[in-house]
Amino acid sequence: MAQVYRGGQPYPAGYPGRLTPHEVRTRAFAACRRGVDPDEVREFQARLADELAMLNETVRLLSQENDRIKRALRDWQTMHAGECRPPNTGHW
Repeated sequence: MAQVYRGGQPYPAGYPGRLTPHEVRTRAFAACRRGVDPDEVREFQARLADELAMLNETVRLLSQENDRIKRALRDWQTMHAGECRPPNTGHW
């Protein structure tokens, strides 16, 4: 499977590309005889794009917090590593 380019960023094979809020807002649908109200579709697209943008921001903030906690744990482990006694010095 070839790489898919979305928003100028390549995605590795096997991973679906993530939708961006811009793509949701600007997606156009073909008109059909028994179609839906275009105003309702645009309103839904706007709501969906806003929620997607909010979720993307939440994921970004949680990822930063996760990285901060990992660094703090690593620093704490490094600081206390010398205090730990080796387990048994016996044969087993």
